[in-house]
Amino acid sequence: MNYWLVKSEPDAFSWAQQVENKIEPWTGVRNYLARNNMRAMAKGDRAFFYHSNIGKEIVGIVEVARTAYPDPTAEAGDWSCVDMKALRPFKTPVTLAQMKADPALEDLALIRQSRLSVCPITAEQWHHICALGGVKP
Repeated sequence: MNYWLVKSEPDAFSWAQQVENKIEPWTGVRNYLARNNMRAMAKGDRAFFYHSNIGKEIVGIVEVARTAYPDPTAEAGDWSCVDMKALRPFKTPVTLAQMKADPALEDLALIRQSRLSVCPITAEQWHHICALGGVKP
């Protein structure tokens, strides 16, 4: 299993909407590296659901329910999306400020490549962030 972080602006698509919809296509990614990361996802991989812009915090965990397929929202170009399934919320959201201040997370892609909307997470980072959020990995 691989681990990821996916970003969404909560005023466009929030954790609450993900939970309500249960399984939702992760559409609208228009960065080649982020697209390639989605194409590398396997069914059953886990991802942190991160609220960007408003909140700037990890709020839950989702699972890849369907691997990459053509993004139906793309008007042109070779873009992909995956389907994400809500698994569980964090007991305590983990903020970007917390992650930046934590030496164990200094190599976190979210910090190094802050504009990347889909990024890989190492197993060590996954377990550490889950502990900060009060959830079992």
